Amino acid sequence: MWDNAPLLRNIANLLFGVSLALVLYGAARYVLRLPVFPLRAVELTAEPQRVSKEQMEKIVHGQISGNFFTVDLERTRQAFEKLPWVRKVSVRRKFPWSLEVEVEEHVALASWNGKELVNTHGEVFAGKVEQSLPVFIGQPDTSVQVTQMYGELSKALQPMQQQITQISLSPRYAWQVKLDRGMVLELGREEMQERLARFVKVYPYSLAALARPANHVDLRYRNGFAAYLPGRDV
Repeated sequence: MWDNAPLLRNIANLLFGVSLALVLYGAARYVLRLPVFPLRAVELTAEPQRVSKEQMEKIVHGQISGNFFTVDLERTRQAFEKLPWVRKVSVRRKFPWSLEVEVEEHVALASWNGKELVNTHGEVFAGKVEQSLPVFIGQPDTSVQVTQMYGELSKALQPMQQQITQISLSPRYAWQVKLDRGMVLELGREEMQERLARFVKVYPYSLAALARPANHVDLRYRNGFAAYLPGRDV
């Protein structure tokens, strides 16, 4: 081996290359960590509506560390996403000295079981319950299902010009909705859309003409429905 000059040259070149790479790597790490590359600004792509300026500044001053090259983007993203009303955050470097932060906030669609909120994606999140919001009542892990049903039934009710103020999914997975004029509709567990469509179709010719509006309607019948008025049944 020691008499093989070409082999020795190749080994020497390899060792030199490895040593040079290690030196360059160490030098690059050292240079990138120098204070000549500080973060000078954190820019928001749009001003949040629900998250305050003070909350954002607290994350910037308390959670973001390092310079332009060494800042941990994933850790920064997670810190912003812990703020109330924040659904999703995107963080990226913006040359030469800034971070660009894009914040997507929750859009509250309804209250969830009277304690939390549900957004337009059917996701449950913490927030102050507002009285003006519809009420969703459901079992654990059914918020997406309830949200989808709310959208479908709201569309079906448009000819009646009434809004859903409460939609409930019972432990037995039976559906019930309450409308803004006080009427409660029992939809059951099967063919909810079909049952509601039949009711909406005949409503102008039946209940809408009554002097006293029905306060409870049971649609869980194959070929009709039962309407209950104050003081009597129809």
